[in-house]
Amino acid sequence: MFTSTHLLRSRRFLPLFVTQLFNAFNDNLYKTAMVLFVVYQIYESEEAEGMFSAVASGLFILPFFVLSALAGQLADMRDKAVIIRRVKAFEILLMLIGASGLYLAWRGYDLPVNLFGIQTTFPIILMLLALFMTGIQSTFLGPIKYAILPQHLKREEVLAGTGLVEAGTYIAILAGTILAGWIPVEVAAIGIIITSIAGYLVSRQVPPAPAQGEVEALDWHILRASNRLIRETMHNREIYYAILAISFFWTIGAVLFIQFPPLAKNVLMASKEVASLFLVVFSIGVAIGSVAVGALLKGEVSARYAPQSVIAMGAFVVAFYAVCKVWETDQPTQLLNVGGFLAWPMASLILLCLLGVAIAGGMFVVPLYAFLTTRASPEKASRTIAANNIVNSGAMVGGSLLAMAMSAAGVPIVEQVLISAAMCLFSAWLGRKLLLAEREAAATAAAAG
Repeated sequence: MFTSTHLLRSRRFLPLFVTQLFNAFNDNLYKTAMVLFVVYQIYESEEAEGMFSAVASGLFILPFFVLSALAGQLADMRDKAVIIRRVKAFEILLMLIGASGLYLAWRGYDLPVNLFGIQTTFPIILMLLALFMTGIQSTFLGPIKYAILPQHLKREEVLAGTGLVEAGTYIAILAGTILAGWIPVEVAAIGIIITSIAGYLVSRQVPPAPAQGEVEALDWHILRASNRLIRETMHNREIYYAILAISFFWTIGAVLFIQFPPLAKNVLMASKEVASLFLVVFSIGVAIGSVAVGALLKGEVSARYAPQSVIAMGAFVVAFYAVCKVWETDQPTQLLNVGGFLAWPMASLILLCLLGVAIAGGMFVVPLYAFLTTRASPEKASRTIAANNIVNSGAMVGGSLLAMAMSAAGVPIVEQVLISAAMCLFSAWLGRKLLLAEREAAATAAAAG
């Protein structure tokens, strides 16, 4: 905790930390405000709402598939602080576009547009364009926010710094998501512009982080660069298993997040306000787990607690399933508000199970991100993160397809939760393989003197 407090007072860390906070907050304020407004105020068809959600998700994740290799190369070949400032300046432009779309939609400006055979409106086109640009921004910032830490922090501070970035990111996501559900859309449009400007001003204080090692030529062939990036990154067994474990963790996360909204509404009979409460509990839990594992490891970057953490996560998922099954036997007849939910029997158990899942998940994944930046050579740290982003994106798509297949096969939503718990066992196996690779590498290093 002393190390964490010390870092928050240091210019080596604080400007980067605050820049990332603003970035995560603004992304989620915009995305959530846009989706809620379109779903609740524009569309009145479940099919249209589903199509919009699918298109929005696809547009946001597409840049991670296409541009992560380029982003990783640039981050290793250029000063990372300069890239951060340029990306944050780009954010001001994209938020102006997004705010324009929100404002025009709020004012009822619904000029029809035919886009690739799909009938939509000009404000929605603006909003989706800004969302796609947000994905581009996140793609280029992703490799930097972790890879820059070993350049600015001492080795024993990297884990604490990674934990603080993770914890702060989740809290910022929580704040942006909740605020978007409570403020008017026109206020959100102003808020995202102000936040983007503030984020750019803070980013100017990030200390220089020049390229390390020999600067290579930039490969603009996206598919070739992506394939080569993954091949070159995965030859290190520690990095290989860390990326696989992180990716499978996000596969589980994608399945859980897709299951959760219909489960909250149709099984727990929870209103939107209660769903926000669940989000609060989950985000706080991940933040607690992120900081707690740093304290347990005392600054050491190790997968020592990875297998136990993800097994605990699976156990809490099973407990959540069991409480849901009991809940169904005495189910409310109408959607519960926050007060009604908290007064309902077993509500506290539901919240404790969610908190347990989140804490264990945070303890599992944070050291794995620290692995990527400390086990990779300094001149390739950003490309390692970029390779991880490519594999993670594919894993999340796989998790989404799995959830869709289970629903299409008629598997009840509560039973689908058990699939997530079973997947935790495979994650524990990956965590164990990573731990063995870590010990083997340590033994080899010790033998070499």
